[in-house]
Amino acid sequence: MTDGTHANLDDLLQSGGIRFGQAQRARLSWLTGQYGAATLDDRPGGRRSGVIILKEPPSGAAAELFYRSLNPGCAVVIPRSENPGFDFLKSKLTEFGTVGPSGADGPHEMWWGGIGWSKFLAAAGASTIRPRIVSCYPHGGDATTAFALRHSLERFGLACHIEPIDTQLGDRLLCFEKAEFMLRMWHKYREPLLFVEAGAVLREAPLLPSFLGCDVALHKWNRWEMSARTLYLGRTGAAEMLLRSWQHLAASYPAIWEGYLLDQAWSLTSSQMPLDTVWLPRSYHALTGDLGATRATVLHSQQTTTLELGPDPAFAGLVRTPRRAGRTGARDAFMVVTSTAEAGNGISVILRNISASDAGAVAATVEAVTGAYAADCGGYGRLELSLCAWQEDVGAARDAAALARHRILEIAPGQRIANDFFAHCAADDAVMTARHLFP
Repeated sequence: MTDGTHANLDDLLQSGGIRFGQAQRARLSWLTGQYGAATLDDRPGGRRSGVIILKEPPSGAAAELFYRSLNPGCAVVIPRSENPGFDFLKSKLTEFGTVGPSGADGPHEMWWGGIGWSKFLAAAGASTIRPRIVSCYPHGGDATTAFALRHSLERFGLACHIEPIDTQLGDRLLCFEKAEFMLRMWHKYREPLLFVEAGAVLREAPLLPSFLGCDVALHKWNRWEMSARTLYLGRTGAAEMLLRSWQHLAASYPAIWEGYLLDQAWSLTSSQMPLDTVWLPRSYHALTGDLGATRATVLHSQQTTTLELGPDPAFAGLVRTPRRAGRTGARDAFMVVTSTAEAGNGISVILRNISASDAGAVAATVEAVTGAYAADCGGYGRLELSLCAWQEDVGAARDAAALARHRILEIAPGQRIANDFFAHCAADDAVMTARHLFP
């Protein structure tokens, strides 16, 4: 992009009151390079082109009209996509990726999508960055599955590392064993890593994630269950943090299935830094029996009807709706911000009733809370901000905050948040402590 293009994009964001962090701004710049100039969607109709930035969630009818006006040459960017008001429109579009919030500078999630993957899949072959394919299987297990993967890699000239590893349960690979293998590969090699489950075969060169230049790429089975059967990690600090979080959770909770542990590692990382995530198309996670298996990039040996990805269909019901929309939910903090305060105490702010509130008021309150914490943390070493659409979400957020032994505050969209908001909270805490010690 030229300096003039950068300036025009900055002017556009400023005119719309949109605050992007560095990683979000970089993704938007990349998209304009692929699709053309960005515009704010303030027009009631007409055919769209280029990158369309949506500030307000459309109603059902408006979402349908907007969707019909799009074509594969358009990309849609939602800069405040943490708001569930955008969920319906997202469900109609192809979800490409999300970029997490980055504190007071970019205190919102950014979602980007469009009409199908065809444009990116056609261009991915031009990627100059080639990942190293890594895989593992139980030592003493069936080595023919690994041979099939290695053989399929030969035609693409991709570097690989496939090895048998010792496992606790014989022929079964546990999540922490896979995560530890991935961490070892992270230290051993310098290329981006693409883990592919042993037993899979590659039908095409898997260059889409490296072409898109993301931190992490994975597929959501049933549009919400994160699968670790195909997992890309770029050579970034954010990707390493996700990997280490996944490994730590897997070691701490070995009985929980790997998809949910990966989900929680993603949520934790995305809340603390602007994790640039790509949600891979089904062609990168095709299963035997899929209608589109002949056009697959990565074809796994599992049957289409497999229950292995999510063994408990009732598990983690609270995360399904937000994950389908590419966002964190009430049980998971939307944003975690730390300060230089030496105190180890934390504060959880719960923003309630966001589904019944104006999107602008919700966004302004998020910005006010993070701005106030940046201006004066009040001595709190950690701020966790949770967004709750319904009252049951508030209960889940309160339970999570109580487990962390945080000070809990509940606020509403549009509530005035002064720069000394957290200093006043700390002063109130001090008074309450004094009354408890000296009744």
